[in-house]
Amino acid sequence: MTVKSLLSHSTPPLRPEDTVEYALGLLMEIRVRHLPVVSSEMELLGVLSEGQLLDADNPDVLVGTLIGVEPVSISEHAHVFEATKVLMDHNLTTLAVVSESGRYLGLVRRHDLFDRFARMLATQESGAIVSLEIAERDAALSRIIHLFEQNDVRVLSLSTEAHNDAEGTIGVTIKVNVREVSRIKHLLEHNGYKVVAAFGEDEDPEDLLDRVQEFMRYLEV
Repeated sequence: MTVKSLLSHSTPPLRPEDTVEYALGLLMEIRVRHLPVVSSEMELLGVLSEGQLLDADNPDVLVGTLIGVEPVSISEHAHVFEATKVLMDHNLTTLAVVSESGRYLGLVRRHDLFDRFARMLATQESGAIVSLEIAERDAALSRIIHLFEQNDVRVLSLSTEAHNDAEGTIGVTIKVNVREVSRIKHLLEHNGYKVVAAFGEDEDPEDLLDRVQEFMRYLEV
């Protein structure tokens, strides 16, 4: 899945001759905090932040005079994971996309990346969610999936996160296509997995809130 699939042409870039007042208005209108500055030849000249614009001497300053360091950009052929890393590393709300020749093609918005990951994680589909803690040396994810399949349960999404602790554990979050969380939890614990949180759609709201709070306390440890 490449950046090209998320390319937005509806969000206009800034031009060097645009004023700070216009740029701030555009940021407010499209609800982002960063926009690329592009020449008439579609060359990426820079990326300006809301903070840089607010620090300008007056609203009539041209944005072309505020361009400083080399702009951050990404290839249209890069994977969306790489785009996410660049956005997070540079704390950006938009990311300029360029061709192999360096021509500006459009941008990717952080919001669009969030939506894509939400779909990848099956957040809109019905089902229970469980979070496990397993030793890195035992992280055979295929075994977990096989266990579910043997019990007529389909995995909708699976993600992992390294804990960077002394024990070398990783967190595994799984969403499945069944709602009965107690069945899923029992299945995993019966097979030796440590379930640190479990959320089902058919649970009592107060019980679900208790589970969420317990999980949040676990994350804070």
